Amino acid sequence: MTPTLKLATGSIAIGIVVLLLKAIAYWITGSVALFSDALESTVNVATAIAALIAIRVAARPADTNHPFGHHKAEFFSAVLEGVMIIVAALIILNEAFHAFATPRALNAPVEGLAINLGATAINGVWAWLLISRGRRYRSPALVADGRHLFTDVLTSFGVAIGILLAYATGVWLLDPLMAVVVALNILWSGSKVVKESLSGLMDEAVPDSELKQIRDIIATEAGGATQAHDLRTRHAGAITFIDFHLVVPGEISVFEAHEICDRVEARLRAELGEAQITIHVEPEHKLKSTGIFIVD
Repeated sequence: MTPTLKLATGSIAIGIVVLLLKAIAYWITGSVALFSDALESTVNVATAIAALIAIRVAARPADTNHPFGHHKAEFFSAVLEGVMIIVAALIILNEAFHAFATPRALNAPVEGLAINLGATAINGVWAWLLISRGRRYRSPALVADGRHLFTDVLTSFGVAIGILLAYATGVWLLDPLMAVVVALNILWSGSKVVKESLSGLMDEAVPDSELKQIRDIIATEAGGATQAHDLRTRHAGAITFIDFHLVVPGEISVFEAHEICDRVEARLRAELGEAQITIHVEPEHKLKSTGIFIVD
């Protein structure tokens, strides 16, 4: 089992444990704010399952019907997660509306908060692990899952503060009010996840810092060539796709041109990890006024 699959499987187990703890906290208190926290954990479990399926699909090798691989499956998972987050937020807002209409005191608020904060601590550690490892393995599904969990951690602390204030002041309207704040935060988080995932599905170029790194590698490693131009990049899961035209002098042989390409490809993969690189070798008359000029 690959590291990403292990993490995705672990997310399901962690999500179920946290969901049970938060459900108990809601059950003993009747707090709408804690209900919102528990509902978000239900989404966590569902999206962890979706992430596991997406990572398994993305790990499949290229085939006749998918010659570029299945890497974009992870972006579909992240989009689904964002949509489910938004749906959860709308359900929370509905519950908060009814609680505003009939506010009531909470049962055992301190005990409920203690259980909820224990679940929050588990979520915090796991969110950090998912984000750090997801970036290392270049897995959009794991990073999206980790960011969602981290948002859950922040909102859980907000919920705790709101309930403590309601308990201390006797103003129980603070409970549904905090649920509304949680829902709005979840809506923001969900829309951000959807936006970033759609960027991946739309073949958005790599970040500027990575693009500069690619250009610098081509400029320094393509000695013997004259220029590189029409550089295009995109991400699909853990894979970076790089495509560019390499202009070489007319007097060099096909073997020499191939050696230059091999050298550039080796350095790009060493620096960027897994990458699919396409280099179009062209004669000198294909030079352009703009492009990457090679450092000889």
